Amino acid sequence: MTYSRPNSSPATLSKNRVTPAPQSGICVTCLDGCPGPCEVGRSALRGREILYPQPYSRITAGAEKDYPVDLSHFNIQGSCVGATGVSADSDRATFPAVDISTTIGAKETIKMKVPYFTGALGSTDIARIHWEPMAIAAALSGTLVVVGENVCGMDPEAEFKNGRVVRSPEMERRVKTFQRWHNGYGGIVVQYNVEDGRLGVPEYAVEKLGVEIIEPKWGQGAKDIGGEVKLSTLERALQLKSRGYIVLPDPQDPVIQEAFKQGDFKEFERHSRLGMVTEEGFHQEVERLRKIGTKHISLKTGAYRAADLARAVKFASDARIDLLTVDGAGGGTGMSPWRMMNEWGIPTVYLESLLYQYLDYLEERGAFIPSCAMAGGLALEDHIFKTLALAAPYIKATCLGRASMTAAMVGGTIGEMIKKGKVTAEIAKYGTDVEHIFILAAQLKSKYGKDFEKIPTGAIGMITYFDRLNAGLQQLMAGARKFALNYITRDDLVSLTREASEVSGIPYVMEADREEASRILRGGPRIRDSRPARERPSVEISLDQGIPS
Repeated sequence: MTYSRPNSSPATLSKNRVTPAPQSGICVTCLDGCPGPCEVGRSALRGREILYPQPYSRITAGAEKDYPVDLSHFNIQGSCVGATGVSADSDRATFPAVDISTTIGAKETIKMKVPYFTGALGSTDIARIHWEPMAIAAALSGTLVVVGENVCGMDPEAEFKNGRVVRSPEMERRVKTFQRWHNGYGGIVVQYNVEDGRLGVPEYAVEKLGVEIIEPKWGQGAKDIGGEVKLSTLERALQLKSRGYIVLPDPQDPVIQEAFKQGDFKEFERHSRLGMVTEEGFHQEVERLRKIGTKHISLKTGAYRAADLARAVKFASDARIDLLTVDGAGGGTGMSPWRMMNEWGIPTVYLESLLYQYLDYLEERGAFIPSCAMAGGLALEDHIFKTLALAAPYIKATCLGRASMTAAMVGGTIGEMIKKGKVTAEIAKYGTDVEHIFILAAQLKSKYGKDFEKIPTGAIGMITYFDRLNAGLQQLMAGARKFALNYITRDDLVSLTREASEVSGIPYVMEADREEASRILRGGPRIRDSRPARERPSVEISLDQGIPS
């Protein structure tokens, strides 16, 4: 069975001429004379440019690999009996009564109105462009928004003294945008990597901008190298190299400069360094963050090997941090090598199943268990429910990276159409202005009055998407008879395949509720059988099989 097809993808704007060979992805007959529309052919012309999804700065990308087990291999258990968290009364146990709020944190908890938050919005153009609507939407929705890595280092107007950032208008813009709309729930998280640490970004964010949540980053699900972006001018390439970044090709090389000026290539690459994690170094860094006044500490880790997940869990437990976010393979990014996205790392279901095992092991031994969040290809309400249940009771929230940005981008696009009077026929069936197209616009206008005009349509789109998630999650939870998040358990899922059950430890659908069903059948009313006694088979409930034998 093929789980991904190499050598052609919409992500790299590549395709095959004829049917490809399954393993290599090269056309079964590679024709001499073909101009090479496949990835190998385009790489012969443009080399490392073809490593990345395109067009850069206008897209986010998610892996297209079809993993052997994913969240669709589980179904949510429903029931027609009782209610947990509310009276078993049909007039009270309604889906709008479901409480989907959550809290995270070790000591002083961070209250959130919803159990999901945005992915990290770092230094890519697409993250910078859509920051304002996404930050406003997160603030008004009562959740977290995450400033990703390299924002200060990439800020053209940033000022440095002795190699440390003393002013960054872009970071200031991002933080103040959220703070201006913050309603007491959620918060803004500033993430940092090796370069950010060297530039003093955590200190600047905490001491100068009043940020309370800082997140060291070990990695993410989309890649196992440092962050990268494209640079369209020689001046920017030289500036970022002077700030300590790895820039390829070398913008200081006269040959490279001449090649760039004459148009042989159009972009430089800026890369971040690999982090080097040690137990002692991690604990020293956590203590340093606390000493500078950081109120809450989160750790973001990626789809690394199982031993590294164990390190993240143990270190986070020993340091008693507030949040551990684990990002599985198969998620999304604004800028990562395409084949790396598809072919490295532990996919979300596998990684979360390991996370559950490790956390459960520590809890049995009385260790501190940090609040945990899961990321990696999540977009809709069933993903949220399944993720919360798969490693219950340890998962307190989910991270919706590409999905949140998709909603904001669509909202922004429609807003521009409205301004230009060019609403497409497909959208015009709802109307041609903000109030008619966006279903929540009237409610938001009533709630925020004159400030409504300051809310970008991208934010309205993201808030409206979140409202759909809220209703959908409440409906799924009501069907499972769980009226608050803390009542969700692993028992609320069944595996649809034996392999999913083996990976996760969630019972196979035909074996779930075996003992309970047997008890009910043994104690239930007798069913009359009109056949003579000698013709009736002896019926015994086998707990081994879970069905009458």
